[in-house]
Amino acid sequence: MGEQAALERVTDPVTVDTLASDLRALGVEAGETLLVHSSLSALGWVAGDAQAVVDALREAVTADGTLVMPTHTPQYTDPEDWSNPPVPADWVDTIRDERPPFRPEVTPTRGMGAIPECFRGYPDVRRSAHPLYSFAAWGSEAEAVVEDHELTYAMGEGSPLARVYERDGRVLLLGVGHDVNTSLHLGEYRADIDADPVTREAPVRRDGERTTVTFEDVETSTDDFATLGGAFEDRQEDAVARDTVGAAGARLVDQPALVDFAVDWFEDYRAGDAGG
Repeated sequence: MGEQAALERVTDPVTVDTLASDLRALGVEAGETLLVHSSLSALGWVAGDAQAVVDALREAVTADGTLVMPTHTPQYTDPEDWSNPPVPADWVDTIRDERPPFRPEVTPTRGMGAIPECFRGYPDVRRSAHPLYSFAAWGSEAEAVVEDHELTYAMGEGSPLARVYERDGRVLLLGVGHDVNTSLHLGEYRADIDADPVTREAPVRRDGERTTVTFEDVETSTDDFATLGGAFEDRQEDAVARDTVGAAGARLVDQPALVDFAVDWFEDYRAGDAGG
């Protein structure tokens, strides 16, 4: 969305104060654990851009709570598998050998949006060390949420997603849908469904040296996440709050209820027709 379109979506500038007020009206509570997926452009014209959104989220959750965002880095997946767009075959080895190692403190996100990219750079934010599927967190439980993020089964039981679940956290979908809702991956890992095993590797820095780590995982898919999310909202209306934040439609979702629903839904539909 361009600047003019963002201006046309609102009658007044969206600010830290108006965003914080809208978040509280939606139901965001001081002291809670909140996992945020977001679109800056959906909010309309924001005075201060992504920084204003991060500040408003911090104000709403407060330092007694914990704010969490995905800070994934798909630029560290295998370039041989890239398809949107693919890279020339003779580039693959160069990319693998020459890309800098993942470093939680400095490596930028890719494809995650402006808000988590801004958030991960705040000096008091902590980021997990997974080279593909890291999460960043701020607040009272930040370290506990992101520490010891296991390399294997990256969004399963050893991930920050499971730590949010343990804390009865909620998911804020801020101008985005369930198609980007990473908590549904936790449901994938917990469900008794067939998933193809895969071995991944990525460069990291350890003891000051570049090294390649290799780890096991399973193939995941977001293809049916929107359908699953719609089914959840239809069947568990009490677990979802809806309102407008800035110019964006926003939903506040009970994460454990969503994950538990997803486990059953995947077991019912992944093996056959993924209906609602």
